[in-house]
Amino acid sequence: MAISQFVMAGILLLVLGLLYLLVASRGRNGTYKLAAGVATAASLLLVWGNLAVGFIGSEDNPMNLLYGAVLAVGFIGAAVARLQPQGMARAMFAAALTQFAVPFVALLIKRPELNMGVLWVIVLNTVFAGLWVAAGWLFRRATTISSGIGRQMA
Repeated sequence: MAISQFVMAGILLLVLGLLYLLVASRGRNGTYKLAAGVATAASLLLVWGNLAVGFIGSEDNPMNLLYGAVLAVGFIGAAVARLQPQGMARAMFAAALTQFAVPFVALLIKRPELNMGVLWVIVLNTVFAGLWVAAGWLFRRATTISSGIGRQMA
């Protein structure tokens, strides 16, 4: 393994660790922090998997660049939501939808023959979409927990 790969892995872990700390610090309850952890883990696995082996074909396949849209949707959604739980839930659900759509967009662009490789890519994307949905559900749950605490204190 080349030194550059170790450096890239270190930078990826550092950036995502700092991103987790930024997002989790905004949460007042454990559910919000868990949601931030799931979203960060999904981001890490998505980037790492694409850099290492690629999800669509090899890591050199330009169709793998479509996964940048998933991260962009999540990041922009989080920024628009100002890290508030309800908005974060929406951002994660949008990222899940984008994740699920990527292989179908790639199929429309490339039009490969349908085989087991295509099926595995769709299954893999469904698993990743499930991670984004889990993060969204946890952010939504953090909203109800926060509002319940607010009502109890009032």
